[in-house]
Amino acid sequence: MSILNYITWDVSPSIFSIGSFEVRWYGLLFALAFVFGQRILTKIYVAEGRTEGDVDVITLYMIIGTVVGARLGHTLFYQPEYYLSNPIEILKIWEGGLASHGATIGILLALWLFSRKHNFDYMWVLDRIVIVVALGGALIRLGNLMNSEIFGRPTDLPWGFIFVRQSEYSHVPRHPTQLYESFSVFLLFVLLYWLWKKYKEALPKGLLFGIFVTALFTFRFLVEFLKEVQVEKEETMALNIGQQLSIPLIIIGLIILFRVWRNPKPALPGGKLAREAARK
Repeated sequence: MSILNYITWDVSPSIFSIGSFEVRWYGLLFALAFVFGQRILTKIYVAEGRTEGDVDVITLYMIIGTVVGARLGHTLFYQPEYYLSNPIEILKIWEGGLASHGATIGILLALWLFSRKHNFDYMWVLDRIVIVVALGGALIRLGNLMNSEIFGRPTDLPWGFIFVRQSEYSHVPRHPTQLYESFSVFLLFVLLYWLWKKYKEALPKGLLFGIFVTALFTFRFLVEFLKEVQVEKEETMALNIGQQLSIPLIIIGLIILFRVWRNPKPALPGGKLAREAARK
């Protein structure tokens, strides 16, 4: 096989280390997801009459919800037998094992608690937060690429990656599914942010969240067909764990979009939809 027919990927997951202290690409990109997300969310909140202090509080809820949800999701969805038998291992986040579906559940719960405590409309919060969550998801998938993890099945396409650091799988090029997901979620971020910026006064409540959930998990469901199995038990499954977890979220997204279409409600108190409703 010609070297032009695939890409050799042998990037170290570590940026640098000093003694036992190590800075890894995944950790940096994970942190940047929150840094960039906070800046964008601040711009959105200020534009809609909220304060920077609100963003600081919601960011704390987001960090806790994301990390706790992602870790518990991995332990309960993918390897419950092992982690329930060794519960102390659940705390070892630095050893890897975060599930995006668990992060989604954790974020939804954290934002529900935030909305109740700080008197925010829950769907209003979700409509804005999914914009930055999409950007964060794109960065985190790049972190997976730097770790040479969550890659795809063998392929003969010219952009297949040889993941050298995964010696068990390094004999053939594989789909760089991390890049597929990162690029698609980044496009989703661009779409959501553009919709908010151009039509924020006319956007009905729930539209952005419905688009995000439906698009994200539909693509996730499809790209899973190209992925290598994450745990051994998936080898005998018609649909893997990621696909099974995506289906109810796709259904939720479609239900929300249907309700928005049938009965659009104003997202902003003084927005276009609210003014139209007041005239009826």
